[in-house]
Amino acid sequence: MKKIFAAAGLLAASLFAGAQEFRAPAYPLITHDPYFSIWSATDELAASPTRHWTGTSQSLLGLLRVDGKIYRFMGEKEKRYNTIVPAGDELNYTASYTETAPSADWMKPGFDDASWKKGQAPFGDNEGICKTIWRSRDIWTRRKVTINDLTFSKLLLKLQHDDDVEVFINGELAYAYKGFAGKFTYLPLSGTVLSKLKTGENLLAVHVTNTGGGAWLDAGLVDEVKDPADPEILVAQQESVSLNATQTKYKFTCGGIALEATFTSPLLLNNLDLLARPVTYLATSVKSTDGADHSVQLYLGVSTDLAVNLPVQEVSATSYKSGGLQILKAGTVEQPILKKKGDDVRIDWGYVYVAAAANPAINLKQNISEDMQGSKAFFGAGSSVAKGKHLLLNTSWDWGKVGFAARQQVVMLGYDDLESIQYFGTNLKPWWKKGPNATMEAQLAAAHTSYSSVIAKCVAFNKKMRDDAVKAGGENYARLCELAYRQSVAAHKLVKSPQGDLLFLSKENFSNGSINTVDITYPSAPMYLVYNPDLLKGMMNGIFYYSESGKWKKPFAAHDLGTYPLANGQTYGEDMPVEESGNMLILAAAITKVEKNTAYAAKHWNTLSVWADYLSKEGFDPANQLCTDDFAGHLARNANLSVKAIVALGGYAQMAAQLGKKDVAEKYQALAAGMVKKWMELADDGDHYSLTFEGKGTWSQKYNLVWDKLLGTNLFPATVYQKEIDYYLTRQNGFGLPLDSRRTYTKSDWILWTSALTDDRAKFDALIQPVYRFATETPSRVPLSDWHETTDGKMVGFQARSVVGGYFIKMLEAKLKK
Repeated sequence: MKKIFAAAGLLAASLFAGAQEFRAPAYPLITHDPYFSIWSATDELAASPTRHWTGTSQSLLGLLRVDGKIYRFMGEKEKRYNTIVPAGDELNYTASYTETAPSADWMKPGFDDASWKKGQAPFGDNEGICKTIWRSRDIWTRRKVTINDLTFSKLLLKLQHDDDVEVFINGELAYAYKGFAGKFTYLPLSGTVLSKLKTGENLLAVHVTNTGGGAWLDAGLVDEVKDPADPEILVAQQESVSLNATQTKYKFTCGGIALEATFTSPLLLNNLDLLARPVTYLATSVKSTDGADHSVQLYLGVSTDLAVNLPVQEVSATSYKSGGLQILKAGTVEQPILKKKGDDVRIDWGYVYVAAAANPAINLKQNISEDMQGSKAFFGAGSSVAKGKHLLLNTSWDWGKVGFAARQQVVMLGYDDLESIQYFGTNLKPWWKKGPNATMEAQLAAAHTSYSSVIAKCVAFNKKMRDDAVKAGGENYARLCELAYRQSVAAHKLVKSPQGDLLFLSKENFSNGSINTVDITYPSAPMYLVYNPDLLKGMMNGIFYYSESGKWKKPFAAHDLGTYPLANGQTYGEDMPVEESGNMLILAAAITKVEKNTAYAAKHWNTLSVWADYLSKEGFDPANQLCTDDFAGHLARNANLSVKAIVALGGYAQMAAQLGKKDVAEKYQALAAGMVKKWMELADDGDHYSLTFEGKGTWSQKYNLVWDKLLGTNLFPATVYQKEIDYYLTRQNGFGLPLDSRRTYTKSDWILWTSALTDDRAKFDALIQPVYRFATETPSRVPLSDWHETTDGKMVGFQARSVVGGYFIKMLEAKLKK
């Protein structure tokens, strides 16, 4: 009996290991745009709260009751806090401050700060959020606070700072740290500090040093809430998790019941109306596994934190019926439409929706509760509320007796952002709002009635995409593409410009928050060239308009259109003239080749010609300037950037020839060909080509060469590709090929492009495998980072960015060969 049990255990472990063979850094659950994007950052769905891609909690809670026993299959409770001294996210409190170094006793209660300035919190350099602008190196603040009751559960310092910080309470050092905290952290206080507190007036003093980059200071005190006791809840046994292009599927065992939960975000790139519909399906199904009938009920709790930027914001919520659906709806009371911009920012306007078909047969119920009381609605307790903070939108139903026949229920989660983007002063509604009568209720109804056909389309697309990817690059390559697909799409917003142009605007997630960044469009492009070039045009149309309207007057392409979601003009502080002009020319040539017509090139020919002229003068031997490979510092004479300019000019010549502009084509073809010969001389370093011209002993990935191959411009001899690939294979680390010889970190999108330079499958696989290892073994549990360390697989920076659409480069090559 012991041997049989052991064997059964090994079999179960084997089955689970097989299902877990592809471990994602994070699992996409709801993926639509930069604001409506929720992920699970653990292998087991019940092991952590679900989160927005920025890492902020946006909780989905799932419970299944089987024969009276309750199993949690999704989400986990988070700690909650009562405010003792509010921080700036709750109250724009006033503090005394100075940016000039004070005397050593500045943090003491008796210090005279009468000469200091007064300012409201938070303090920092983000004009859209900070109330007092601080851009100097140091700031010192003193804030007198009143505490009436010293009885606490667990008093914590609530602190957000950028960069180095010192915090004093009544003159006692409470906390010091060198570095920054981009979100509020909750820090325990020592007994010595706590003993300094007194009833009545206390002093909270903070010093922050801005060592570079952004600046921020905000602090308060909170008391950790003791979690009210719940009936005993077991954790469901997760058997597997898998993902494909449009779905993430979980399987659980809950007693004698098998539960499946499938999230489907139907992001089909050839169907813009479906792509733009902000509705994800959560399909749940149950069946008996032991031959017995079981009483089964399911509960889903959706936090109203999905509709706030900060959890302290007050929301209002309502429950109603429409078109045969039961609907829960919630949004902030304030509704500050398009009032915030930035990177680590979530939407706080518009409304989140939870909807399901009204079904008396399963006693489908919905109500709204306070957060800590949410699951009590499942137990028949609690009352409905309409306004507050951290509310829960509760949906539950009773399947009754469940046997071998599977029972299914579908819930829809949606978001209406009302207005999505501000585009040169005009607020744009989401793509699906095509008239005054377009409503979210209608979108939910359409999603409900078309569920079966939508799922069938998703299943067909998932299979075809996987089959095509396997054929192009093998199993591991296909899994990388599956991991990248939804992430890339969900970093964009689809709208229509006042001029009638399609706009598919990216957010530069966890980089700087720019909107419609050209050097984000460039690496993202392959996926959209494979599935719908109109979406790539949607990434380029705004940049063309910026120049052609006269709003951007420089003779090269802009870097961006602003800071998401405000596309009112470039906000990035430094131009990237060769980089962005080369990107736009190459992508215009790629669209022309994929579509097999010159319509798009002809429409923007004058602008393309201005940029080509600029590159003809400044592109070959680039001056010291910002480019997308500047991670280890700016470079002059960058050999890879020179490749970009050369290939861009070749692409321009190719388009000119197709447009019948023979003289232009011959001129630029000859110019580009001449540059190649000179490039090979200046970059030659024996068995490879150098990082910079005449930079002996250096090297870099020349990933820009891939467009010479894909466009068929054939400017560079095949021996250049071969020499580089062979050299790269001697420079790899365990988690990939470094970006260049200066550091050991890399960009995975560029590795995928580099890998496409070779037609030797063994060499391609050798370059892909370390990236696959990174994706499946990285300890950084965030939506896929494209910038990681090749020695240990840790994320260096960036997450959830659209650039992973570049993984589809091998599929694009296969498409262009047809």
